[in-house]
Amino acid sequence: MDKHYGNLQKIRDGKRTYAITPHIVGGFITPETLEKIAKVTKKYKGVIKLTSGQRILITNLKEEDIPQIWKELDMVPAVKSPYSVKNVEICPAGFCKRSKYNTIPIGVKLSKKYHGAEMPNRTKIAVAGCRNACGSAYGKDVAVIADKTGFIVAVGGSAGFHPRLPDIIAKDISEEETLKLVDKVFDYYRENAEFGEKLGLFIDRIGIEEFKKGVLS
Repeated sequence: MDKHYGNLQKIRDGKRTYAITPHIVGGFITPETLEKIAKVTKKYKGVIKLTSGQRILITNLKEEDIPQIWKELDMVPAVKSPYSVKNVEICPAGFCKRSKYNTIPIGVKLSKKYHGAEMPNRTKIAVAGCRNACGSAYGKDVAVIADKTGFIVAVGGSAGFHPRLPDIIAKDISEEETLKLVDKVFDYYRENAEFGEKLGLFIDRIGIEEFKKGVLS
């Protein structure tokens, strides 16, 4: 991450352009904030990109403008360190006919607690209100998925450089049990993984049974 929380995006004819990504909880944004983002982006001749992580990236910016842009947006960066929880993706369960449980409050709780929290490597969480698992929940490091009979917790998923299907470590558990299990997963990961080791690779190294022993006991 470059200074001022801007990422170098492109070098063309010796000119560097940067991008910033404001933090938006679960992809839910007020019309007023959306209007402010549009106004600031237009002022600094930026380009808006809707990302797969339920966020808005503003690119094509000049490095010297970035501090003032953050000031005018009055928002915090989505990512301050690559070794952290980058985002918590939340499906629109409370507004969806398919949802088995309104998981939006759970996602907000997890976002407030873990967004930006230090981890051995970049980490993503997804929360979904049914087994359709919108937001590619099974491709995230930690997934919380609602079903008719309770919650499913899956760990180690990845759709990135090392694609990996997740391991389901719990089914049919309560919301309270789910939140406690997520805490145990992150505590165990931080205490035992090597620096730079993704959660899925950590599980592969020690074995899923050893991992479950560490978080389910």
